[in-house]
Amino acid sequence: MNPTRLSRRQLLQRSACGFGAVALGGIISELARAGTGPLADRQPHFRPRAKRVIFLFMSGGPSQPDLFDPKPLIYKKHGERISPPVDGHEVSIGVDKYLALAPDVPIRPRGECGMLISDLMPNLARVADDLCMLRAVHADNEAHAPATLQLYTGASVDVRPSMGAWVSYGLGTENQNLPSFIAIHPFSDVRTYGSGFLPAAHQGTPVVVPRTGTDSPIKYLLDPESSAGRQRRRLDMVQRLNRGLSERVDADRQMDGMIESFELAFRMQAETPKLVDLSGETNLVHQLYGIGEPATDHNGRACLLARRLSEAGVRFVQVTMGGWDHHGNIRGELPKTCAASDKPVAGLIQDLKARGLLDETLVVWSGEFGRTPWSQDLSGTSPIATHGREHQPDSFCTILAGGGVKAGLSYGETDDFGFRPIAGKVHLHDLHATMLHLLGLDHQRLTFRQHGRDYRLTDVYGNVVKEILA
Repeated sequence: MNPTRLSRRQLLQRSACGFGAVALGGIISELARAGTGPLADRQPHFRPRAKRVIFLFMSGGPSQPDLFDPKPLIYKKHGERISPPVDGHEVSIGVDKYLALAPDVPIRPRGECGMLISDLMPNLARVADDLCMLRAVHADNEAHAPATLQLYTGASVDVRPSMGAWVSYGLGTENQNLPSFIAIHPFSDVRTYGSGFLPAAHQGTPVVVPRTGTDSPIKYLLDPESSAGRQRRRLDMVQRLNRGLSERVDADRQMDGMIESFELAFRMQAETPKLVDLSGETNLVHQLYGIGEPATDHNGRACLLARRLSEAGVRFVQVTMGGWDHHGNIRGELPKTCAASDKPVAGLIQDLKARGLLDETLVVWSGEFGRTPWSQDLSGTSPIATHGREHQPDSFCTILAGGGVKAGLSYGETDDFGFRPIAGKVHLHDLHATMLHLLGLDHQRLTFRQHGRDYRLTDVYGNVVKEILA
């Protein structure tokens, strides 16, 4: 019988009865081909510009006044008291006096496009003509945790599916031996890679990049004390029990997700070790990402692994790079954070482009918010040279590359202070809608029924930013 004509129930019953010599992994693959498995490769709503996403999260809030959005007024008033355009409702914790704080390092036009990028990011500056800079992005919360949650899930509170889970739910995976969604060095809040109320199979798989051949990138993936055959027999028994329970309770999404995750974990044992082993890459590739260099090794390995996973068919890969929360001594600390991420990020873009993958891979670089154009003095008495900057959700910069966005475009503008958007305003809901659109998904149609209503990543908001589409 043609497996594409088998129902899900028939396939599960067939495997539960010990159908010949067909392994359970083959049954799951048949489910995927039949279009009924939770991670089956699905057709998008319309022709996509991108096949996959690499999301680079700059945890803490990169300072756009120091990196991408210089203001003549702030340069002119550096060290002087200014009257920022706040209406008294904004929380300004730690800001006792609003002193204009100009960038310490020059921000210059780069490439043929003239995109403004700081000297702190020389490698990113060299790929400016491949970037699309959103200069007036805004969020709704100025505390790290809720702002991060909104960036990842579209909601500042509650348990909602993350971006990667929504993409997995909408498109499935291109490689049945790998998860559709992987989180490298994920943020501590598991909701940033969780599946929420979506089927559990769509949650992200957390990965830590190994530094030695004996390190395991995924917890409990390998069982060195059992042979593959013994593990297969043990798993078959557990899966028969799981399927029996699933049949009794009928449609249980969590149980279906568990069945799939057990099976996927077994298949991953063969493919994942090869993917996370970066030793097979050439020295030139290692140098491109900064692997082996003290400042860039950690993020370089993560970015290279992101490329390898994307190339292998993972739909959504997210990488966390921390160290951007500069409330104090930003002039001393920001160069270190930039040095740790600049070369790996630029290397990723260059590598994707050289391999012909950038056009079909959407790269997104963003923090949860930005920083204020005025200084923050934590002690209340220190000189301005040691001041930092407060959180600013009102406007910040997000970088896109590849995947159907206009290369060399700077979109959006902020006021003379660099505080509020005055043109090209992009809310996080708009960013999410645009990301889904580039993947061929209509954000208004990608919904899931929960508690009597249809939920979506963009809630009841969001517009595709058509001005940045190539």
